[in-house]
Amino acid sequence: MNWPVFFTRLGSAIVFAALMMFGLLGHLWTHSVFGIFGLALLVQFLGIREFYRLSQHIFKEAYFPPYLEWVTQLLGLLVFVGINLASTGGVATAMLSMIPIILLFVAVLAKRTALTAGMMSLVGLVYVAVPMALLVQLWTINFAIPLALILMIWMNDTMAYIVGSFIGRTPFSPISPKKTWEGTIGGALLTIGGAAIWAHYTSLYHPVDWMALAACAAFAGTAGDLLESKLKRLAGIKDSGNIMPGHGGALDRFDSLLAALPFAFIYIMFAFAP
Repeated sequence: MNWPVFFTRLGSAIVFAALMMFGLLGHLWTHSVFGIFGLALLVQFLGIREFYRLSQHIFKEAYFPPYLEWVTQLLGLLVFVGINLASTGGVATAMLSMIPIILLFVAVLAKRTALTAGMMSLVGLVYVAVPMALLVQLWTINFAIPLALILMIWMNDTMAYIVGSFIGRTPFSPISPKKTWEGTIGGALLTIGGAAIWAHYTSLYHPVDWMALAACAAFAGTAGDLLESKLKRLAGIKDSGNIMPGHGGALDRFDSLLAALPFAFIYIMFAFAP
């Protein structure tokens, strides 16, 4: 046991958990929305910054002007505020929330052109800013939704690791050699089953709704984790950043949530559309 590393990781995890809980539950004692807005904007700022660095490593021959990152940060703020002030219907906003997923996959497959820097800046913008705006939107509907989604992602990761450790034999993807099909399927089933058990003890929403959110956390969350791993592999780096000693960067911690939020938001909008 490397005790200095252990205590470094433990300290980072405690600070991380405290910030998350304050952002999601701080309104219960402060009676203010500043907690969730502060959390979302902090993750957005760090995420865009790290994505910009990843892009520079992936496309070494492309020219990234020094001001481009700050332009992206400003546009990200405008997107964040715009979505949260949007007067369009919830279903329309839900459809717009698919933009980051589509553009991110297009960018991964795109050839390296002269417009690479600008395109990657745009992709990083919608990859991080739109999901963070949707986090706030879900929180305003009911703070239990994003809280449950985050807990489901954590549960899926933990259960996938445990199941994979015991019975995992079949590699899931070369992008992440440690993941197995057995662990991935087991983690998803246990997460959905856990959501069904939780639904039995709460009258908030139908059990199917909680199970659907669990499916978003398990399947979209796993895809988001693989996608960020692919980006890091293309960039040739281990962690997206070092904001959390022993745990990596913001994208390392929120990759699953960034992918799961648009799908969860779409489900909520269509399931409860008037």
